[in-house]
Amino acid sequence: MISLGIESSADKLGVGIIDSDGKILSNIRMTYKPPFGSGIHPREASEFHSINMPKVINRAFQESGVQPDDIDLISFTKGPGLGPCLRIGVIAARTLALALNKPIMPVNHPIAHVEIGRLEGQLADPVVLYVSGGNTQVIAYSEGRYRVFGETLDIPVGNCLDVFGRNAGLSDKEQPMGKVIEDEALRGSNYINIPYVIKGMDVSFSGILTHITKLFQSKKYELPDLAYSLQETVFSMLVEVTERALAHTRKKEILVCGGVAANTRLKEMLSEMAISHNATFKGLDANLALDNGVMIAWLGILMYNSGIRAKMVDTVVDQHFRPEEVTVTWR
Repeated sequence: MISLGIESSADKLGVGIIDSDGKILSNIRMTYKPPFGSGIHPREASEFHSINMPKVINRAFQESGVQPDDIDLISFTKGPGLGPCLRIGVIAARTLALALNKPIMPVNHPIAHVEIGRLEGQLADPVVLYVSGGNTQVIAYSEGRYRVFGETLDIPVGNCLDVFGRNAGLSDKEQPMGKVIEDEALRGSNYINIPYVIKGMDVSFSGILTHITKLFQSKKYELPDLAYSLQETVFSMLVEVTERALAHTRKKEILVCGGVAANTRLKEMLSEMAISHNATFKGLDANLALDNGVMIAWLGILMYNSGIRAKMVDTVVDQHFRPEEVTVTWR
């Protein structure tokens, strides 16, 4: 079976093609870049996706070497995500499915991250730290569903880093803001005390963002030291709640995925924690850690091969689609 997946939940537009053996045939992605100093505008991002969707689909076919008629399944992101962006993806998926007379499969975005991580990392049953600009969750499989053991109470960690970077006047058209913050942090060494906010298994970043922004505006501290302190604090919080989930579930594998998973320092901290628990740690390459169409295509195959079927009336988007809402039939 060959599946084509469409990812359009936020700023990234991705189309990927993969077969049922897990061989990635193509993985094409384009990213909407908002104007300097602003975040993602859903309408503008959706227009970007709409304009570039044909180009990305064509490039995916060209890279894969397969023909449209060779596709057996069309998969798309149902949610969570930005409504206008998600709708562009579902419209494209419906169009392809109807034109090619192929089955269609709506999938959950966070679970897709988990499953492509299990495939690429050769992991059986990991505790997953899912960190991006739109999501921050600790996820693990238990009793037929993917459960959220902890998550952000307000803004995601990626959003916290992005907004601080914008507040600090940082910009790099060639790199995402998270990478710019990481590079700044590498130049810092003086740790500045900032709030450390964990509530049970959940984390909170909005107060930290406000505090670190005020410290920057005070002009009392160097930006590299602020970036270093911010990373060390928020990543320590994430490692702590992941470690708690690992101890609670007694699992022996850890996976980090999502856009922030590309951060080298976060992976170093998670690796050190894993070693202390005699656990295996895997971090994906950025090409698969970031939002992509391959993960959508792969989860579609898993769902279809486990007997799940979807009708065209089922192809609606859900901006708040949570992992634990999905009955896992493929494990």
